[in-house]
Amino acid sequence: MATKHFILNPHSSPSSQEDIMEVEQIRTKKLADTWEAREKKAAQAIEEESFLKHTYGRVIVKVDVEKKNYHTFDGGLTIRRERNFNEFNRRITQPSNAIVISGEGIEKDSEILISHNAIHDTNKIFDYRNDSPNIQYFSIPEYDCFAWRDKTGQMQPMKNYEFALRIFKPYEGMILGMPPTEIKDILYITTGKLKGNAAHVLKASDYQIVYQEIDGKEGNLIRFRHSEKDTFDREEIQAIDHDLTEKVIRGTLLVGITPKDCKKLNA
Repeated sequence: MATKHFILNPHSSPSSQEDIMEVEQIRTKKLADTWEAREKKAAQAIEEESFLKHTYGRVIVKVDVEKKNYHTFDGGLTIRRERNFNEFNRRITQPSNAIVISGEGIEKDSEILISHNAIHDTNKIFDYRNDSPNIQYFSIPEYDCFAWRDKTGQMQPMKNYEFALRIFKPYEGMILGMPPTEIKDILYITTGKLKGNAAHVLKASDYQIVYQEIDGKEGNLIRFRHSEKDTFDREEIQAIDHDLTEKVIRGTLLVGITPKDCKKLNA
């Protein structure tokens, strides 16, 4: 039978609190230096020019897969935000920001917002520039590109998409602090020819994009499918509701992304 022998030193003494703190500080500094070096490589890789060419119906993009894991405060302090450890919604955890390398009618090097499901090995371009593990390359379908950032820094909808806000009904009871209630499957359109109207849309049309803003904070947009062409087969607007539109304009109903940020239209 196998046996084990343990040698114990009766004269050993535990490490002091100062020694433990010193070891922890060394470990923390090494980890911080590793991430700093990785971020520098990512910054260089994202600026490098690429010469990949798209095929019909697809867009070639490069993505910083770690960009969404950072948050910058108003004072300039930036921290890592490990979304994957406390979120199970991939729309929140997966990257949404991308830089265009090649695409039909999309300016090269422009920033776009893409579907969280587009960052998948099915669309990934392997064996191309391993300069940084943070920067990866993908060939994604055009319909997975939702928005682009213009020269003023504002997001604009891509072809066959528009932006909107959800509509909420304020609580009118006697209990203080009750949140407003979202009116399901109705959106207040904020872009395009139908801007300024409340519309009935198909169920689950209001896809919320969670992305990284220029200032390093989290941004949110509601996008839905719409086209002025009758041949568009993925139309999600069912009808314009003039009564609800008037209530939004008067401030009877609130608009926003969530019950916490919704407010009167002209507030």
